[in-house]
Amino acid sequence: MRCAAAARSLLPLPLPTAGAAPIHTSGPPLAAELDAGDALHALLSTLPPSLPALLPSLSLLSRCLTPHSVADALLCAALPPASRLRLFLFSALSPRLRSPLLHSRAVVPILLATDADAAMYDAVADAQAAGLRPPAAAFEALVFAHASAGRHHEAVEAFSRMEGEFGCRPTAFVYNAVLRVLVESGVVPVALALYNRMVTTGCPPNRATYNVLMDGLCKRGTAADALKLFDEMLERGIVPDVKTHTVLLSSMCNAGQLKAAENLLQSMKDQGCPPDEVAYNAFLSGLCKAGRVDEAIQRLEVLRGTGDFVLGLKAYSCLIDGLFHAGRYDEGFQRYREMLEQTEVSPDVVLYTVMIRGCAEAGRIEDAFVFLDEMKEKGFTPDTFCYNTLLKALCDVGDLDGARSLMSEMAQNNVVLDTATHTIMICGLCKKRLVDEALQVFDEMGKVGCPPTVMTYNALINGLYRARKLEEARMLFYKMEMGNNPSLFLRLTLGANQVRDSESLQKLVDSMCQSGQVLKAYKLLRGIIDSGVVPDVVTYNTLINGLCKVRNLDGALKLFKDIQLKGFTPDEITYGTLIDRLLRTRRENDAMMLFQDMLQSGGTPSLSIYNSMMRSLCRKNKLSQAINLWFDHLPKKYNLSAEDEVIASARKKFDDGSLDEAVRELIKIDQEHGSVNSSPYTIWLIGLCQARRIDDALKIFRILEEFGIDVTPACCSHLTKYLCWERNLNAAVDVMLYTLSKRFIMSQPVGNRLLRSLCICHRRKDAQALAWRMHLVGYDMDAYLRESTKDEDGTSEEFLSILNEESSSCQIVLFLLQNG
Repeated sequence: MRCAAAARSLLPLPLPTAGAAPIHTSGPPLAAELDAGDALHALLSTLPPSLPALLPSLSLLSRCLTPHSVADALLCAALPPASRLRLFLFSALSPRLRSPLLHSRAVVPILLATDADAAMYDAVADAQAAGLRPPAAAFEALVFAHASAGRHHEAVEAFSRMEGEFGCRPTAFVYNAVLRVLVESGVVPVALALYNRMVTTGCPPNRATYNVLMDGLCKRGTAADALKLFDEMLERGIVPDVKTHTVLLSSMCNAGQLKAAENLLQSMKDQGCPPDEVAYNAFLSGLCKAGRVDEAIQRLEVLRGTGDFVLGLKAYSCLIDGLFHAGRYDEGFQRYREMLEQTEVSPDVVLYTVMIRGCAEAGRIEDAFVFLDEMKEKGFTPDTFCYNTLLKALCDVGDLDGARSLMSEMAQNNVVLDTATHTIMICGLCKKRLVDEALQVFDEMGKVGCPPTVMTYNALINGLYRARKLEEARMLFYKMEMGNNPSLFLRLTLGANQVRDSESLQKLVDSMCQSGQVLKAYKLLRGIIDSGVVPDVVTYNTLINGLCKVRNLDGALKLFKDIQLKGFTPDEITYGTLIDRLLRTRRENDAMMLFQDMLQSGGTPSLSIYNSMMRSLCRKNKLSQAINLWFDHLPKKYNLSAEDEVIASARKKFDDGSLDEAVRELIKIDQEHGSVNSSPYTIWLIGLCQARRIDDALKIFRILEEFGIDVTPACCSHLTKYLCWERNLNAAVDVMLYTLSKRFIMSQPVGNRLLRSLCICHRRKDAQALAWRMHLVGYDMDAYLRESTKDEDGTSEEFLSILNEESSSCQIVLFLLQNG
């Protein structure tokens, strides 16, 4: 054949003459195509890998080629990679030979097997030297090749060089490829900035663009931003597909917006885009994660009844996992048996891991290992997450020998011991106060390239504080803070005060991307992410708690100020720990300042914080202030307005001096909202006793008893003591009888005082009867007697005999007066 002969002689093919036969646009006959394929292989294997040298022959030969014959040459490993890349560029510039899907699949292996950057960039430069514009397909291939190999930095660099160095305008396809790389890299702000550039440069986004971005936003936890993009997509006239809806659905479910997710499901049906199995599974998973397992089961049965949904492996995994999270382990195991017996569904690695975790959480660790063995027998290889689940279970029950053995098994089976593996082990060791061994594991992490997380540091710092190794704990914190602080990283790389918060960071990234500095923006965000671990509020709480335990409150307060200076928001635990310790050391003013700071910053103090504050105010005889503090808390507690009629009514009764009626109203409010807690009322009761308002205290005691609310032993003790002082012995006996019915054991002085008071007031029979009942419920009456009245073995037969003699009332009175 003429074409083949010319190629084999290494001479450029002559241009066709005027009398040459016309070429059919539908493509050459099969025989001509085969000959052209042979010629193409010969051409690429003999001519220099230079596009100027190959171009004349390729131009003539192209009339006999098809996308398939080009793809065949691209896939031929015997041909020089450089020549094949030039063929790829040539075919990408020819509409008839262009087949993006086919050629991308063919060229990506070339790029993965060779020096991708150098080879492709040389080919693009060759095309420019031959007077051709570099095709976007070249950069598409580069981005895909790097992304598939996990080389995200190189993928972004290819995109940056595409326009900045080679003047090739990105297509929507290239933009989408880079956006996916950015999302997978965890730099969603850069992806959003690049999307803005895509729009402003006139490249219209398509459905794939929005799917990628919304998926990234949803995984980042910013569902509201994903919904805004969804609305923008609709405004552009782009019709969402099932994947788009499913991404949004998953986001809504993860954010707990189940009603909105349900509406979206219905909207999909109304728009003729029926939900698929993935969408239904996402919704069921959302219900289970929200603890609404029963509702998930009901909806599942409805879907199965209508035939819209077949219960498959994914659905069973979600349902069983939801039941385990709800603590309904027996039902979870029953569903697993149902799956095996009634369907042809077989468990996979995910479901086996769910079952292993369920067994571990239910305390059935032996069963968990049975599942692990079964999993191996069926040919599944347990992954790191699966092993970590078992490791945590062993550490939680304190079986550190088993945990060490499991880690050895992981290493022997070439299972990666990741950061989570080491952190779980460190937590387990610290709980057992084996801090030195935990530090060894921490050092090992650095040797094997496992970066510690904030949880790792928190566990170690807490363990060091508990072991009283305060200086080592501080040093570890400073290492964590100074070596891995993004704020410090930003100041060093950008200059002081250029970036102060996430909003200014997003503006900076937008500015970089708009000016074409996408790679620089990518490096900036990845630098922040890769800078490591940042101390979080939990870290600071651990440090504050440690300082409080060693009574270094000034140091704890200084650390509290550091939290705010570094942009963190102290949480309920931060405030609660400090307020509690300040109150214990009688620093009420400092505690009140912190409490007010929490309210002003929008925080919601917990019940324990309110209780601590009210106890402190009561100790200082500021009972009214303590009660008003609770009235201020109620609207927030029950999500009511401050002017709510019921709360206003209770407050008015209190202001009018009817505390007992106010308490009655407040208990009714608690009952209506299903949240009856005795703590505020018992605190007030003790406060009333301390203020010598015994009648009011007794009224609250009666109301609590009436509503069936347990009165604490501390309240009964205070009330009994003060009633004895007031000589209200009938009420004191009633309170003591209440404690006996509740099986409370009061302290020795309380019982002594009441029995002595009864005897002094000539109520010998009441004293005798009460003493006997105290003895029956478990009081050690021997503790109420002096040593001189006890016999050699320490018992008091004399006293017990007196209790049994109804006629010896004079003896018991004399006995109690002498020994009580």
